Amino acid sequence: MKPFMDALDEINALADESPGFVWRLQTDSGNAMDVRAFDDPYLAINISVWENADALFDYTYKSMHTDYLKRRKEWFEPYGKHHACMWWVPTGHRPTTAEAIERLDHFNEHGATEYAFSFKQRFPAPTK
Repeated sequence: MKPFMDALDEINALADESPGFVWRLQTDSGNAMDVRAFDDPYLAINISVWENADALFDYTYKSMHTDYLKRRKEWFEPYGKHHACMWWVPTGHRPTTAEAIERLDHFNEHGATEYAFSFKQRFPAPTK
């Protein structure tokens, strides 16, 4: 885990400076690794808000972040189900860990819906 942990500040700073970035879950340490959202102490949570899915996609797959994403099997065991999802939030909203877990559980149970989806099957932002 050392290479992963050593890269957190740099990768988080890259996100903070990326076009379309709005907010990310973090503690005083500057990352979310101290947040315990699950009973299992080996599960980590990461939540961020972006202006749109394209901005998140560009950060995730077209920046230095990709180099670390490709190495995730070195640091993380397979989860056995989807480990990430997206959903639209109103401007100014900061998702809670409980909200993120609920959305991820829904995504794992029902697949991609307007409530929770992935890059592979996106849904447009609500028009109100």
